[in-house]
Amino acid sequence: MTSYASDLDLALRLADAADAVTRTRFRASDLRVERKPDRTPVTDADLAVEDAVRALIGKERPDDAVAGEERGGSIGEGRTWVLDPIDGTKNFLRGVPAWATLIALLDGGRAVVGVVSAPALGQRWWASLGDGAWTRKQTDEKREPRKLSVSAVGALSDAYLSTTHLNSWVEFHSREKYLALVDAVWETRAFGDFWQHCLVAEGAIDLAAEAIVNPWDVAPLKVIVEEAGGAFSDLSGANRLGGSVLTSNGRLHDAALAILGSSPTPQ
Repeated sequence: MTSYASDLDLALRLADAADAVTRTRFRASDLRVERKPDRTPVTDADLAVEDAVRALIGKERPDDAVAGEERGGSIGEGRTWVLDPIDGTKNFLRGVPAWATLIALLDGGRAVVGVVSAPALGQRWWASLGDGAWTRKQTDEKREPRKLSVSAVGALSDAYLSTTHLNSWVEFHSREKYLALVDAVWETRAFGDFWQHCLVAEGAIDLAAEAIVNPWDVAPLKVIVEEAGGAFSDLSGANRLGGSVLTSNGRLHDAALAILGSSPTPQ
């Protein structure tokens, strides 16, 4: 198996560069906000983070491609860094601390390195293919990181489920099917965006589902969840980045997919 240790080291340094920008712009009185054609917001911090990260990648990995939410690019067959400078921009601009920079390396279309850095929450999660998934509080940098492992919950009736925005299920999948899954589980919340998938990897919750995502929303989360022992697919069960997503502890994946309206696609 190819070692991605040096790429993970770079990804963590990219996250440091991103944090240096977002920490100074979070809750800034002069934060500038614009609306993109799809009506989602973008701040000056989103652009500054992506530019800083791209510049460092260009210096350290000049032959690698880059695809980011704000500056574009495409995922090719070789090595591509995939960036979401601020996942949870609406939280960021409102002063809610649940947002993060998402960084992934794809090699041949497969997510092999993933870093999620949430400085306002004081936490970072990371993983590389074959080396496990890890987390650490950013205030505990002198302590050893904690290895992640998904939960052992085996029944939907005992499961904890999260999503991002209920109305997205109306437009992009089925509100009724999501509510059927809600009825089947023990407890639900809407932690939203990156955080819910990191909580799946931590074993704190058991399922996280989103009706609509882009590759940069989930690329690092795929390797983090899978290296923690969990499962990742779209809502049809296909192993792909983008469209929709379901992460789980693995034990509950097929049962959740069945309720959401599809059978798992053979891998």
